[in-house]
Amino acid sequence: MHRDTYLYTMMKLYYHNQSQRFAFAGLFVLFLPIFFSNLFSPLGRASPSLFSEWNAPKPKHLRLLKGALPRETSDKQQSDLWSPLADQGWKPCVESTSIAFLPKKSQGYIQVFLDGGLNQQRMGICDAVAVAKILNATLVIPHLEVNPVWQDSSSFTEIFDVDHFINVLSDEVSIVKELPGEYSWSTRQYYATGIRATRIKTAPVHASASWYLENVLPVLQSYGIAAIAPFSHRLAFDNLPSSIQHLRCKVNFQALVFIPHVRMLGEAVISRLRYPTRQNGAERIESLQEITDNGDRQDTGKFVVLHLRFDKDMAAHSACDFGGGKAEKLALAKYRQVLWQGRVLNSQFTDEELRSQGRCPLTPEEIGLLLAALGFNNSTRLYLASHKVYGGEARISTLRKLFPLMEDKKSLASTEERFKVEGKASLLAAVDYYVSMQSDIFISASPGNMHNALVGHRAYKNLKTIKPNMMLVGQLFLNKSMDWSEFQQAVQNGHKNRQGQIRLRKEKQSIYTYPVPDCMCRS
Repeated sequence: MHRDTYLYTMMKLYYHNQSQRFAFAGLFVLFLPIFFSNLFSPLGRASPSLFSEWNAPKPKHLRLLKGALPRETSDKQQSDLWSPLADQGWKPCVESTSIAFLPKKSQGYIQVFLDGGLNQQRMGICDAVAVAKILNATLVIPHLEVNPVWQDSSSFTEIFDVDHFINVLSDEVSIVKELPGEYSWSTRQYYATGIRATRIKTAPVHASASWYLENVLPVLQSYGIAAIAPFSHRLAFDNLPSSIQHLRCKVNFQALVFIPHVRMLGEAVISRLRYPTRQNGAERIESLQEITDNGDRQDTGKFVVLHLRFDKDMAAHSACDFGGGKAEKLALAKYRQVLWQGRVLNSQFTDEELRSQGRCPLTPEEIGLLLAALGFNNSTRLYLASHKVYGGEARISTLRKLFPLMEDKKSLASTEERFKVEGKASLLAAVDYYVSMQSDIFISASPGNMHNALVGHRAYKNLKTIKPNMMLVGQLFLNKSMDWSEFQQAVQNGHKNRQGQIRLRKEKQSIYTYPVPDCMCRS
């Protein structure tokens, strides 16, 4: 009897423990979608979970923000801020001093395959024309690769006015839209499937003119065609004939013009920034044609363009802390591992070290505080040139509080007007570029190809462009005891000579960022 009682007790404990295990297992299954929502949604695009990287980031600089929100600026400060740059004694000068001519016989066809985003490709196009000139070759309209980040398959002819491009350069370089039939086999797919004698894949970064003559010209002479891939940043900035440098400038500033729809949409955005109405919704939307037909109007309003590249790609690569807590740090570290297998130089430094060296992109909150410190007030019309902001509207909310009149493509153009460019990162960037070139002031929150391209293009046009002192600003934001007036004074003192003043290009610097003296001459 004692033995039976013992067995009964043990069996009861066993089943009790089993039922507890099942209960815990059931609870675990129930809570899985809450803790790991990305596992239970298509492609991981679920609403925020307990451990989501999208937890709303809180302002990091509350002390400064409290001082910035009620800010006031004097009329004189506003006048100085918005006044255009004075003549700096330089004028556009892209025509070569020697007589332009086409060679009697082309050495063959040059193809280039350009990766990167729109502005990296833009610079690559300029270099491609220059290389074709160096080799006395015929350039095939460059092929634009699909970038894994931007995911836009738009071709050259879908972004740039190809006929204008060819016509402007017709007396300098022979350019064709496509290869003749005998070379139709020379495609991107052909070079992706094996080693090909006509492909040049060893072009060094910033290669010299002599490198192309020694390594590419023989291929042209043997096969009649040479395809260069990769080609980004594959031509030196120094030790080139002035005629080649002038040609690069001519391509960049005269030949590369966006397609008509991009220009019309850009003009619509500019018109609505300069002449805002109190009407809302469909009533405020004029047709693109009406806007371009109206021409100049009186009482032109002023606006500043803020280029804000703060996507996940940049945030991860910077390895900086953006105030999103452990969830954000883990998410960005994982993204860094997937994209670059952890090979990111900044990862070896602390956030404080990176910021003190000016190596962190400014967050929307930080660039907003910088603009406020420079004197832009809450009546400033601010155009946001941006693709996707990491953290969404929650990340932008502080910037919007500082600048309630902030606009972008979506707020200024209807769905119908944006139809041809929607979902196409390069075309959207083209609209932003066009608007940026017409703004009274331009500022970028971080270095990058768009920043570099616009800094150079606006210098060529003598337009005011504020270049943030990243090291100074990074150090200021590390100082948590600084009050608003101290911050404001330090920012203004540190940016007096960073508003578009001409800088002569130094050795190894880009001709596309520093167009003087290669693209400009003394007036």
